[in-house]
Amino acid sequence: MGELFSVLVALILGGAGIAGSVRIINQGDEALIERLGSYDRKLSPGLNFTIPFIERVAYRETVREKVLDIPPQQCITRDNVAITVDAVVYWRIVDMEKAYYKVQNLQAAMINLVLTQIRAEMGKLELDETFTARSEINEVLLRELDISTDPWGVKVTRVELRDIVPSKAVQESMELQMSAERRKRAAILTSEGERDAAVNSARGRADAQVLQAEAEQKAVILQAEAEQKAIVLRAQAVRQEQVLKAQATAEALQVIAKTLQTDPNAREALQFLMAQHYIEMGTKIGTSDSSKVMFMDPRNIAATVENIRAIVGEAANGKG
Repeated sequence: MGELFSVLVALILGGAGIAGSVRIINQGDEALIERLGSYDRKLSPGLNFTIPFIERVAYRETVREKVLDIPPQQCITRDNVAITVDAVVYWRIVDMEKAYYKVQNLQAAMINLVLTQIRAEMGKLELDETFTARSEINEVLLRELDISTDPWGVKVTRVELRDIVPSKAVQESMELQMSAERRKRAAILTSEGERDAAVNSARGRADAQVLQAEAEQKAVILQAEAEQKAIVLRAQAVRQEQVLKAQATAEALQVIAKTLQTDPNAREALQFLMAQHYIEMGTKIGTSDSSKVMFMDPRNIAATVENIRAIVGEAANGKG
């Protein structure tokens, strides 16, 4: 019986030892093996074997990128304003041996390091700069953290400041400041709008006056040109009328001259017509409303009267 029990114990212990020597590492993970308390090697993803009771897995962790959530941290800016800042850090292990043996509690060490760097960077800036220079702050934090964590076998790939929250009193002051700034901008925009409207109205009135003046000028020019053309046309018409009258008078004189040459009795008719013309002219001048003086040669008057009497007498004798 004692020998059988020994064989069973040996078989059980042997089976347990074989099972304990098999190590399967998942893809994206790595493991560190210690032999009798000293670092021996690193296990890669896949099937691996260890020596039972002599070797053990000291540290097993993923080498994929991880996210480290930094808790809110109170900071003081350069202008002595209290703000609360939290961040998110993206990182991964690039050297498993350094990450385990160079620092104790890697994640806690990284959190403290990030908080220290955030306080240092925020202390260099004023409150307004912390809101406008967030990208620059992220770049500085990434560079500083990557340098500081390099001895730990860690690669920091990205740092993002998530929230920057001033104290309640500062928030109230900022709200008052923003309200005043908005009212100021609204007043400036209103005044600029009124100024532009006044300028546009003045320009519109000036343009309208200029257009009206130009239209009146053109109208005056056109009217003057029309009057000039009318005067020229009237002058041409009067001239033409005078020419026609002169031509008619000349033709009449030629006819009278020919008549006098061929008919001696026509002289008496001509004298009668002339006398009648003188009488009609005197009658028209006498009936005019304006003051007038008419001078006539007495010899012409006497001759005209005698000629009229003679003509009238001859006409009477002829009828008798």
